[in-house]
Amino acid sequence: MPAQNEKLGLIAGNGKFPFLVLDAARAQGYDVIVAAIKEEASPEISGQGAAAVHWLSLGELSRLIETFQQAGVRRAVMAGQVKHKQIFSSIRPDWRLAKLLLSLTTRNTDSLLGAVAKVLSDEGIVLEKSTWLLDPLLVKAGVLTRREPSEQESKNIEYGRAVARKLAQHDIGQTVVIAESACVAVEAMEGTDATIERAGQIMRSLQGDASTLSRALTVVKIAKPNQDMRFDVPVIGVKTMEVMQAAGASCLAVDAGKCLLLDGQRVVDAADAAGIAILASEN
Repeated sequence: MPAQNEKLGLIAGNGKFPFLVLDAARAQGYDVIVAAIKEEASPEISGQGAAAVHWLSLGELSRLIETFQQAGVRRAVMAGQVKHKQIFSSIRPDWRLAKLLLSLTTRNTDSLLGAVAKVLSDEGIVLEKSTWLLDPLLVKAGVLTRREPSEQESKNIEYGRAVARKLAQHDIGQTVVIAESACVAVEAMEGTDATIERAGQIMRSLQGDASTLSRALTVVKIAKPNQDMRFDVPVIGVKTMEVMQAAGASCLAVDAGKCLLLDGQRVVDAADAAGIAILASEN
């Protein structure tokens, strides 16, 4: 348990993830100081019982540090997606972030967020694992749904994992979409949902019965090699199931212990209702 009135910083991106961390931290007795990213975080984060909510632009690294230091924050969690394309397009970096960007030899997400974590550490703020307070929501190994993957889906998973692991080594993306051991779509900066949607569009564009590929898609989402659990943790939620169903995807494979079920059992219930099989495998 934290010391009385111990402060915890929460860097909030988009989606439900920051709300889960905030609730879990408050339940354990932390006073949560939220640094909400203007370009990403939901306005609703302001009414969820945090000790304070500060709205910062994505490029304001110096202000983030000052906000936490003034509040007495020594530990922080980064939760919620920041779209990859957002990082490299619409932000106006302050002097500290501009200096950091110039120092990077590669400008992928891991490099940038790892460098931000190092700057925070140098300023006395330790960035914890984003799943630190949410262990019960990490996917356990095995078939999560009533239906197991079919023989073809199992082949798709095996092939998809091999492809995704190669791509993840270069921080290109964590999701691939497979049909009959053919790669239909690969995630880049657009994010998982957009990748699945694009795969569905590609399959619908194939002409009638002439296609040699089954329309049933398998989505494979993996953790990166040496996944840094402080940021960019793979997550799936009810929305993922909705996007998969609309795209004609019938199976999802994830890494056990490295993927977060944002909506808990509701994700599995939604998958069962849609006839989607979910398999979580050990690395």
